[in-house]
Amino acid sequence: MVNNISEEDFRKAVAQVKHPAIDCTLVDLGIVKDITVKGDKVAVTIAFPVPNIPIRDMIINNIKEPIIKLGAECQIKETIMTSKEREAFLDKEQKNWKGI
Repeated sequence: MVNNISEEDFRKAVAQVKHPAIDCTLVDLGIVKDITVKGDKVAVTIAFPVPNIPIRDMIINNIKEPIIKLGAECQIKETIMTSKEREAFLDKEQKNWKGI
């Protein structure tokens, strides 16, 4: 914990982060997979639908921002979605697309 900030506080902060082009949170889209807090370090595992997405850095910075504001160091671990996860992501993307 960081200054009496719980793991749940970090989860809630990250849960508010929306995708820049899709009207959904990154949690709802399945991009944020896991959050682990150890001392003043928060590790967030994220899964992208495909490798090398153009807005990768924007998404990572948007995840890091609320964690850093709460006073923790943030580490991002990246992976690629499974085909089933990607299918669910693409369905939500199609239904909620707003553009950048």
